[in-house]
Amino acid sequence: MSHAPASATPPEEPQLSPAERFARAKAARHHAGSELGRFASRLGFPLDDFQRRACAEVEDGHGVLVAAPTGAGKTVVGEFAVHLALARGTKAFYTTPIKALSNQKHADLSRVHGAENVGLLTGDTSVNPDAPVVVMTTEVLRNMLYAQSDTLTDLGFVVMDEVHYLADRFRGPVWEEVIIHLPEHVQLISLSATVSNAEEFGAWLDTVRGATTVIVSEHRPVPLWQHVMAGGRLYDLFAEDIAFEDTADRDGEALLNPELKRLGQEAERRSERPDWGRPGRHRGRGGRDGGQRGRGGRGGDGRKGGRDAGRRGRHGSHAMDRERPVTGRVRGQEDGERRGPRLSTSRPEMIRALDREGLLPCITFIFSRTGCDAAVEQCLRAGLDLTTAHEKALVAERVEQAARLLPVEDLEILGYWAWRDGLSRGFAAHHAGMLPPFKEAVEDLFAAGALKAVFATETLALGINMPARSVVIEKLVKFNGENHVDITPGEYTQLTGRAGRRGIDVEGHAVVMWRPGLDPAAVAGLASRRTYPLKSSFRPTYNMSANLLAQVGAERARGILESSFAQFQADRSVVGLAREVRSKQASLEKYEEAMQCHLGDFSEYLALRKELASAEKSGSQGRRRAQLAAVKESLADLAVGDVVELDAGRALGRAVVVFPAGNPQNPRVGVVTDKAQLRRITVDDVAGPVEPVAGAALPQVLQVKTPTQRKDVAALMREAVRTGRPPSGGGRRASGFRLREDPAAPRVEELRRALQRHPCHACQDREEHARWGDRWWGMRREVSVLRERIAGRTNTIARTFDRVVGLLRSYGYVHEDASSPRQALTARGEALRRIYGERDLFTSLVLQDPTVQGLTPEEWAAVAALLVYQGKGEAGHGVVPMPTARLAEVADAAERIEERLRTDEAQTRLEPTPPTDPGLVGPMHRWVRGASLRRTLEGADLAAGDFVRWARQVIDVLDQLANVPGDARRSRACRKAADLVSRGVVATSLPAATAREADED
Repeated sequence: MSHAPASATPPEEPQLSPAERFARAKAARHHAGSELGRFASRLGFPLDDFQRRACAEVEDGHGVLVAAPTGAGKTVVGEFAVHLALARGTKAFYTTPIKALSNQKHADLSRVHGAENVGLLTGDTSVNPDAPVVVMTTEVLRNMLYAQSDTLTDLGFVVMDEVHYLADRFRGPVWEEVIIHLPEHVQLISLSATVSNAEEFGAWLDTVRGATTVIVSEHRPVPLWQHVMAGGRLYDLFAEDIAFEDTADRDGEALLNPELKRLGQEAERRSERPDWGRPGRHRGRGGRDGGQRGRGGRGGDGRKGGRDAGRRGRHGSHAMDRERPVTGRVRGQEDGERRGPRLSTSRPEMIRALDREGLLPCITFIFSRTGCDAAVEQCLRAGLDLTTAHEKALVAERVEQAARLLPVEDLEILGYWAWRDGLSRGFAAHHAGMLPPFKEAVEDLFAAGALKAVFATETLALGINMPARSVVIEKLVKFNGENHVDITPGEYTQLTGRAGRRGIDVEGHAVVMWRPGLDPAAVAGLASRRTYPLKSSFRPTYNMSANLLAQVGAERARGILESSFAQFQADRSVVGLAREVRSKQASLEKYEEAMQCHLGDFSEYLALRKELASAEKSGSQGRRRAQLAAVKESLADLAVGDVVELDAGRALGRAVVVFPAGNPQNPRVGVVTDKAQLRRITVDDVAGPVEPVAGAALPQVLQVKTPTQRKDVAALMREAVRTGRPPSGGGRRASGFRLREDPAAPRVEELRRALQRHPCHACQDREEHARWGDRWWGMRREVSVLRERIAGRTNTIARTFDRVVGLLRSYGYVHEDASSPRQALTARGEALRRIYGERDLFTSLVLQDPTVQGLTPEEWAAVAALLVYQGKGEAGHGVVPMPTARLAEVADAAERIEERLRTDEAQTRLEPTPPTDPGLVGPMHRWVRGASLRRTLEGADLAAGDFVRWARQVIDVLDQLANVPGDARRSRACRKAADLVSRGVVATSLPAATAREADED
């Protein structure tokens, strides 16, 4: 199969800012004699500018957030981190959101670095886990961090692929847990799709992880053109001949192809009713995803003229050599030909139309497992055949490999023959309900070029290496697990980003299928917005809260939760304060260790010293206050004629009072000195209380304005002193201003004695310990102040954590008196730490119920099915009979537990635990008792692939239950049950992806 030319005319070099020129020069320096240079030399293609800059930052020891369109090559940065880890002798973990992507990345890295250097951990698969490079799902890394696994030793780099997945409401919080808990020395390489708030997300990473460089690329190496298919024809979505990046901040509706607008108006007049969402929902200005092309697009050589220039059909002929439409706005239309009013297109028609235009291979997103399987059946019935003889031979060989893994008796019920027939003709389905060997064969054959059309659900957009020349979106609404909702601009970008194979295609094509009620303007709004905001879905779960309590205690757990991206978006300042608390808390622990004394508890001794110093200071301040009060009182009590000695303060000597104090709170006494000077005396002019030493007989009308008058007053004062004439009060104040005894004095003496009796008082290194202790004391005060500031902010995450802990306490999982935070969990709480999943607390409560005591392995498998399974419809419709009386008792008890838990969660304002669904109990019980796959599925609303996928998750739950301490008999029974589940087609299947798919029936 031949392809379009591998390159197009490069865009004109943009004008760079000084900062950008510096960054580029810095990256270029790394190319000479560095690990980046050695890494780049073996790639076989030149690094893009954003890749060079990101790798240079990683080599310099910084964390990076790389946000770039799907297919831009951001995984190269993660691969460089792996290269750097091996070169430096450290470890690197490469994390992905789903098992299928982990399996694929493990294979890729093993080919480059050797299988002996690369391991794989996906929960139910462990391959070479001690290797220096380990690929894993993010949940596995989260569990390692909580368990403080030895595997984390020497970890230098963690790559988080598809990090924007933290917005996923079900599993997204795991990403934030990992980012927060990773040791500070680990470099984090975060790879994200293009998001509109990359700077905000990067600022959070910088806050919680340290120096993090944000590198955003909005350039898509393979331009993407947007279309709508109506009546078997391809219409360009946009009217103008514009480049890919030229739609920034432009209204998608304004760019809409008028031909599509006319079709929409005609359809509306024919009263076609919408079935995919509210028309116009996605209008608006947006980013630049989906470069548009109208009349006279660019060909593979970059020249205008043939819109199909450089595009080839499946047999190698240029599509432009065929007869072309005159207007250039409608594809697949002969000159003058007009089809009828029907605008919908069948799936086989759609594939044929794309084949005529040379736009295969394609991925069609249907969002429904049933719809994907039905599409394959429709193509088979239509006689569609897209493969050559060589490709059929390649398919036959790969299909035979998959068939050898499966029991022959199960092939029919697994749909093997139809699956094989579809593959042979070049098309297949791909969804989570398929058997893992089937899915892997589809991925391999599509990547090899032997498949031309794949009908897939949304999971395929998560980075699995199945690029196509075109992507078709069948409808713009999907089931999100609860409701049917319009897809978002971000989801549209993620889905269409799979179109256009770098190095093979010069352009990719996104096609939206016309459906009744489709609003072309709404599609234009979606396609013209290539970025979307990343919103945190983080919330404290029961298992997370139990692990935090056990590891760091309640106070530090609140600080960690306040560091989440969710809290950062609610109140950015709280995250900075929380990080400061965590940093100071680490210093506190070091200071506490440094002040340890072998003779006793030095923190207790330090507390005595601090209390003594405070008491002494308090006593001193009390004495000063009492003395000031006595001085004021003595001055206010002076009468005219009183003679006083003023040797302190201003040293005025002997003086006689001529004017009384006036205001007793601010006394100002007028005196005439021995030198006949008139002065005002305040509390600042005396050292202590003032007492008269004599009383002068002054005239009734006293004059002191002139020097002569003052000399006469001074003479009368000297006469009173010489004769010993007493003050007018008659000595009544002689001891009136004696200071009262300090009430703090006994406490000060008591503390001094206690300090001298303490064992640490005799330590030779006492003062050295005290210096560290003073630092510890001061740091503890700073932490307390910071926590008060955090408490005054919008700490919604910590408050949710408090409600979770309160509920756990009411169920007996947390001690009522949790005075020692690290010992706050009860035995039940410790067991909860081993249970993961959306029903973690419910599962733990069921384990404690008497009805599960003494269950057989077969019954434990059925109980695990009840704990894990969630059907596509609402649970609780009708009564599902249980296989045995014991299981009926367990089911009744589980229902009571579920009702109580959901009631308590509602009262505590916590998100309710998902309801149980008994639909898997009967089939699982039949399976572990040896029934065939056909017999197992009789009467069950389960496809064979779905049963195998859920069986793998049942095994996961059984492994968890076996590891919960406290009941050795239960552990043995659960391990035996896991062995019984893992047989036949379940045992031979490769690990299935566990990502939740929003598929419809």
